Amino acid sequence: MIFVPEKTIQTFYFGRLNCKQIRFQNHAMIKKFFQIQIKAFDMLDERWESGPISKIISNIVVAFFLAGLLLGVLAYLDIYQVSVGYSAFFAIELAFNVLLIFEVLGLIFLIPKSVADAVGKQFEIISLVLLRDAFKEFGHYLGEVNWGVEFLLELLPIISDAFGAILIFLITGLFYRAQKHVRITGSYEEQQKFIGIKKLISIYLTISFIGLGVYDLVSAYQNHQFIYSIKLFYTLLIFTDVFILLFSLRYTTKYYNLFRYSSFALATIFLRLTLSAPAYFNVMLAVIAGLMVLGVTYIYNKLLNKQET
Repeated sequence: MIFVPEKTIQTFYFGRLNCKQIRFQNHAMIKKFFQIQIKAFDMLDERWESGPISKIISNIVVAFFLAGLLLGVLAYLDIYQVSVGYSAFFAIELAFNVLLIFEVLGLIFLIPKSVADAVGKQFEIISLVLLRDAFKEFGHYLGEVNWGVEFLLELLPIISDAFGAILIFLITGLFYRAQKHVRITGSYEEQQKFIGIKKLISIYLTISFIGLGVYDLVSAYQNHQFIYSIKLFYTLLIFTDVFILLFSLRYTTKYYNLFRYSSFALATIFLRLTLSAPAYFNVMLAVIAGLMVLGVTYIYNKLLNKQET
């Protein structure tokens, strides 16, 4: 029979007890850290949806538009040249770019509320990008225009972007109208945990987006050319959609829900390709992505109605 001193037993017992206490304290600290972030998101979200913020956003967009217009007039009068080929139409492009920044922030705040609505917001952003590109190209034809075959061929990409934006606008409206928000969690507590995770994702997306904006400004100062990182941000959205899809497996493994979330992630990939695709192909990819999510939504709703009956 092996004799174990009582002091050794006490040391082993209290050592295990201390390890459990340390793990409990670490878990509590991590939980409190995440709760602080969630509260910060709730505070930002509440202010984002307030009336004064909408007025501030409008004032900022108008201010950038007027500043761009003033620079365009100065360039036209040969008083001050920002860059070669600068025109007053750049004011419209500048206003759209500033508006897109706020639209992306609105997209981030939508993710915890509804993944489907966030996907719809992505299509809204793409439609605005297409309109911005159309305005940007029109800025090259402010002078005398020779209405020959060559000029008409040059107009085709502009017309493609414009009508593509209209098609995406139509598809987005139908997509919102067809949405049926069905809770995939089994209880209120699970729903709050799922929303909390999406709020944390939104916080980190906001930080990433601000970081990309700072990087763009520094690059513009160093290279004298502004490059928008919205393509990289859409890449982050792809991983975000996939993460939400995988995390949702905690609450449901129903094929209908999994396929729906997967189609949203695939649509984001198509939209990411749209941002770097050449003329015509950008519209084609965006329309394909829109028709895909719209079709999945209608089929999903039909299947839900059959289950309910």
